[in-house]
Amino acid sequence: MKKVVSLLLLALMLVNLAFAQQDPKAGKILNAMSQKYKTMKAFKADFAQTLENPSAKVKETMNGNILVSGDKYRLGVSGQEIISDGKLMWTFLKDANEVTITESDEEAEAMSPSKIFDMYKKGYKYAFAGTETIDGGKYDVIELSPEDRKNPIYKVRLYISQKDKTLKSWQMFRNNGNRYTYTIKNFQANPTLAADAFTFNKAKHKGVNVVDLR
Repeated sequence: MKKVVSLLLLALMLVNLAFAQQDPKAGKILNAMSQKYKTMKAFKADFAQTLENPSAKVKETMNGNILVSGDKYRLGVSGQEIISDGKLMWTFLKDANEVTITESDEEAEAMSPSKIFDMYKKGYKYAFAGTETIDGGKYDVIELSPEDRKNPIYKVRLYISQKDKTLKSWQMFRNNGNRYTYTIKNFQANPTLAADAFTFNKAKHKGVNVVDLR
């Protein structure tokens, strides 16, 4: 389960990469997308993740949701919820009714959804790969490739709206033949935030087992 969440966080981190100017047109599109999200005080969205491996005849889809504001985020996927206020992280397993509390560390925060729009200046090359029409909308397609050849992800393909510079979907291609597709649904900018949006409220989970690893 943690592997699935880590893949999601990595994917979200890769969404907004804009690097050294290998392709000026692609760089301009990526920077416009980055600026679009940075102007928001918060955003939330539903998403679908599909894993495909044609040679292994595998195709699996799961749904999730995410809420982000500054350094804080709440991520729900496949029976678990990860909440961070920028200092502490709560991982809540719904079936087990158990929450684990840890301090946020530099590595974990570097991969967090709240940091993805500040992590775009190193590590990948980018190129403009044309345009596609999806559900009647026009999208610019940007392909990213890692500078580190040992990276298990050899390509990331982004679909960015020409109309409003938002991200429609992205695909991650791994060396083991797996392809992950993430599709954003029901995106909302600047939603109203509850007071406890980025903390775990124990009172809402009767009998929850708390594992405090701080």
